[in-house]
Amino acid sequence: MKSYNKLVRDKIPEIIKEAGKTCNIRYADEKEQLKLLEEKLQEEVSEYIEAKNLEELADIMEVLFGLAKNLGFCEEDLLKCREDKRSKRGGFEEGVVLLEVYE
Repeated sequence: MKSYNKLVRDKIPEIIKEAGKTCNIRYADEKEQLKLLEEKLQEEVSEYIEAKNLEELADIMEVLFGLAKNLGFCEEDLLKCREDKRSKRGGFEEGVVLLEVYE
């Protein structure tokens, strides 16, 4: 037996059962989900930094969508907010590094 005690994707228990294994799960309440999602975000960002691949970026995005839902927003709200902010302040495509601001 291996213990995890961490948030996993919704279909993981089904996948484990299809592999001929058994698992114990529980469902977190909304408040705990927020904490677990924040921990999951840190985990996924660390995995991305290690692997630097598209799959890890997609995992980060999925956690962000989960956080948005937990806070009462939908995926479209998050994407619209991103686009609004991008329209006003730009993205991160050009690699601009701010060195100093003079008063």
